[in-house]
Amino acid sequence: MKPAVGWIGTGVMGSSMAGHLVEAGFQVGVFTRSQGKAEALLSAGATWYDSPMSLAQHHDIVISIVGYPTDVEEIYLGELGLFSAVEDQRKCRIAIDMTTSQPALARALYEKGKDSGISFLDAPVSGGDVGAKNGTLSIMVGGDEDVFREVAPVFEVLGSQIQFQGSAGSGQHTKMVNQTIIASTMIGMCEGLVYARKAGLDPLTVLQSVSGGAAGSWSLSNLAPRVLKGDFDPGFFVEHFVKDMDIALDECEQMGIDLPGLTLARKLYEKVVSSGGEKLGTQALYSAVDELSHESVKRDNGDRG
Repeated sequence: MKPAVGWIGTGVMGSSMAGHLVEAGFQVGVFTRSQGKAEALLSAGATWYDSPMSLAQHHDIVISIVGYPTDVEEIYLGELGLFSAVEDQRKCRIAIDMTTSQPALARALYEKGKDSGISFLDAPVSGGDVGAKNGTLSIMVGGDEDVFREVAPVFEVLGSQIQFQGSAGSGQHTKMVNQTIIASTMIGMCEGLVYARKAGLDPLTVLQSVSGGAAGSWSLSNLAPRVLKGDFDPGFFVEHFVKDMDIALDECEQMGIDLPGLTLARKLYEKVVSSGGEKLGTQALYSAVDELSHESVKRDNGDRG
């Protein structure tokens, strides 16, 4: 018999992910701050609950995917949070946070979960709206391996690349590796598109060549075509990527390392935010890179004059 699953968070990715569980025959309960955002799921067969605590009272597993570490804290530690459910009135045995959050918070929630009788996994994901819609997300998991194995059938509905990374917080650290790589990749992708256009090439034809070669990446295959169409709608919000880079840079400081590519990407994305683009998709970096490339030429020409 499949476990009952409580779901918290129906944003760009969460709604599709919860929908896959409904389609797979899981009994799914949903909580979001605004019930209206869950209407599609409720119409598909999910049930509404009014708090994380109420989800914990009626579901074997509760999964969260929200925006910021402060949201995660509220979900688990707030007055009506998941861990506030009294043990003899609680069905939940396992809690899984799939938000990209702080490794230290994941470790703290793991320990708090042990005190509350709930096993906790940190399991952030990568793959954006495309991966969420297609059920092909990469899922990176920290916590206890026996708990990971128990919930593997749930993860298999949501993703195609599922890896146990180690103790509590390891999933979040792995996601920081992921975001660090993406940060520099996004700069390269945008610069390449600027170069292609300036050279008078057909950017779509260029993409066909380079996407299948050594320069190939998820961002190049999925986001570069959106840039060429002028589509900057979010598959992943700029503001959330900035949050992720800030977490990664904080972790770098604690570990005593300097990653210049990550630092540069953070500065470039600040230009997107300052121009009002925080709710756009991460591919909106193209506009900042394009603008800077022209500003640099103007400065150089001015110096020569």
